[in-house]
Amino acid sequence: MFEQFSRGYYLGRLYVEPSNDDTVKMCREQHESVNEQLYGDDGITRLDNPLVMKLGSTHFTVRGGDEVPVDTLVVPEELLDERAVQNPPKWSEVLLAKADTAARLLGMASHQPTPEFDGVTYQ
Repeated sequence: MFEQFSRGYYLGRLYVEPSNDDTVKMCREQHESVNEQLYGDDGITRLDNPLVMKLGSTHFTVRGGDEVPVDTLVVPEELLDERAVQNPPKWSEVLLAKADTAARLLGMASHQPTPEFDGVTYQ
C-alpha cells in the first residue's frame, strides 16, 4: 500500500473522496495494519494512533473508520486542495509521514506555526 519515498515519507495511492464529516478517515483495518507495520516497534503498539498524511499542500491526521471502503481516504470537503484532487473520487498519490516525521508534525500542530512552516495547514 505504501512504499519508501524519502527520508520523511512513504508514498501511497488511495481513492480520495470528499466527506461531510470533520475527520479524515481511511478503512479501519488498513489504518490498523499501516499503523502496526510503519509506526509500530517491538513493544506494545496502539493501533488507534492517528496516521499523518499529506495530500497536496495539506498535512492532516487520519483515523480509522468502519464505514470507509478499502483503499479510500475520506477528507472533509473544505480540506480538499482543488489542485490536488479534481473531480473526486480520484486515485491520488498520498504521502504518509514516517514515525519520526509524524511525531515532529504532531508536536508542531499543538504549537503556533514557525516561520519555516508558514502556509502549511495541519488538521
